[in-house]
Amino acid sequence: MKAEILSIGTELILGQIVDTNAAYLASELPQLGIDLYWISQVGDNQPRVVELLRRAWDRSDLILVTGGLGPTEDDVTRESIAELLGEPMTVDPDLEKWLRGLFARVGWTMPECNIKQAMRIPSARAIPNSRGSAPGWWVEKEGRILLAMPGPPAEMQHMWEKEIREKLRERIPTAIIVSRTIKLLGIGEANVDEMLSPLLHSRNPSIGTYAKPTGIELRITAKAPTRAEAEALIAPVESRIRTIVGEKIWGTDDETLEKIVGDLLRIKRLSLATMESCTGGLLSALITDVPGSSDYFKGGIISYSNEAKIAFGVNAELIEGHGAVSAPVALGMADAARRRFDADIGVGVTGVAGPDAIEGKPVGTMYIGLSGQGTSRSFHAVFPQHRTRVKQYAALAALNELRKFLLELK
Repeated sequence: MKAEILSIGTELILGQIVDTNAAYLASELPQLGIDLYWISQVGDNQPRVVELLRRAWDRSDLILVTGGLGPTEDDVTRESIAELLGEPMTVDPDLEKWLRGLFARVGWTMPECNIKQAMRIPSARAIPNSRGSAPGWWVEKEGRILLAMPGPPAEMQHMWEKEIREKLRERIPTAIIVSRTIKLLGIGEANVDEMLSPLLHSRNPSIGTYAKPTGIELRITAKAPTRAEAEALIAPVESRIRTIVGEKIWGTDDETLEKIVGDLLRIKRLSLATMESCTGGLLSALITDVPGSSDYFKGGIISYSNEAKIAFGVNAELIEGHGAVSAPVALGMADAARRRFDADIGVGVTGVAGPDAIEGKPVGTMYIGLSGQGTSRSFHAVFPQHRTRVKQYAALAALNELRKFLLELK
């Protein structure tokens, strides 16, 4: 079954609100085995809404419409569907009674403009809305299903979950779409694409590469009658990907680096401290985003100036001899943080976030030091992006190096 989502509302195309409805529905459809092909947005203009509805009607089996079911003149979804199908709208007495009762229960007199929310066409049946005054429409005609739902996300999601999802499941062939996401860091999207080129033409499962703030994601998606069968299709492909990209993989699906690191610290019963320069506390912020991180995270220091680094225990001769942006200073920062907080592991991050070079080193240069358990190491990378992205990448790279460091500890 081919599906299409149409989001209606001028506020969407003006960028005043984000289309969370489309994102929510797109995440729901794979669980029903429904293939989503298109997502469109359109303002509150009936000719344009009709144009997009007609295009969707010509190419899709399932059309999900959100928005435009309110009582005002610019709410034109009902009128547009009626025009598309060439059917007249009339007031449904039962809907009118329900609607007037809704207003009466809160002591209000219903404005007469709200009567349009009680209208429907012969092909539509009303979908109850227990969170608002706009019933949805369920239209089945010419082998297609068109579902019109209200725009407010709380109303739309409740209607979908309580009134639509299971009924829709009964009308479609049994199938499920399952995805497995593999997360990588320290490699570019083009490099991944080149390495995996023999696999990228697979249809079921299919493979897609995506650049994310947390690195590169590989999504393996399979469609099958059951979850077990879909997972069986995914497994050999995932195994081949792991063989090809290997150590660049840091996690899967909903895993985060900060949670993985936290779990490793708990398992190994180790404590952690940090000293950050170019990341400005972002590394500590990520670490403490994990509930219960106080069990292993002793504290962090933000030392932007050389004077601060020295005051918190970094040897001044390291800075004088190598520069503040260097591997020896990153290691010195890691060791100073570990000693300052009496922690088992210390992490130091120094670099050039931008917009200007420092000590002759270009924007995006970063050094990460790790100290503890009788061993130490440093990591160097150059990530030439804007300031915010450099800071994000440096913090993630520090977490990833810490993850690898912990995995190697006995």
